[in-house]
Amino acid sequence: MFVPPAYYLSQAEEKAEYDRHQNRPDDPGYRQFLNRLFLPLQARLAPGSQGLDFGSGPGPTLSVMLAEAGHHVTLYDPFYARQPAVLTRCYDFITATEVVEHLHHPGLELDRLYRLLKPGGLLGIMTKRVIDRVRFAAWHYTNDPTHVCFFSRETFTWLAVRWGAQLEFVAPDIVMFQKPNSGARHPP
Repeated sequence: MFVPPAYYLSQAEEKAEYDRHQNRPDDPGYRQFLNRLFLPLQARLAPGSQGLDFGSGPGPTLSVMLAEAGHHVTLYDPFYARQPAVLTRCYDFITATEVVEHLHHPGLELDRLYRLLKPGGLLGIMTKRVIDRVRFAAWHYTNDPTHVCFFSRETFTWLAVRWGAQLEFVAPDIVMFQKPNSGARHPP
């Protein structure tokens, strides 16, 4: 499900919304929230893995948690860490925590992220999922004006088939894609 582009916020309005976020690495509650992705990802990573925190936001925290666990994490965020060169390297893992619902071109961005994974690499996504149309109509997640696309279990399954990736639904709002070690299809 998508919000029509005519209703997107301007870049300045969108950034103003993100500037209001109070996510900090020293906030135990925020760390607990991120543990839903951090713990299953950490359990699957080799020591010293190289990763990308895509959409790291104004107070990168998941990257700090992963660095504390011995991994090397590069940041990318279109507003706070705009470094296009980092989107030309390949990574052992990529995280997108509460990010994909903000993408104006989700197919293009997700294909790009998948291409940046090394063989065997992991793409961990945290986002609330659409359950059905009836619940969608009253869903609080749609009240955020920066949320412009919404994913369902079927959408993630479709992506996994398209990419030839292994997919795991880790939790109600966590999915993990793993790129095959060889013979991987590449999205167009």
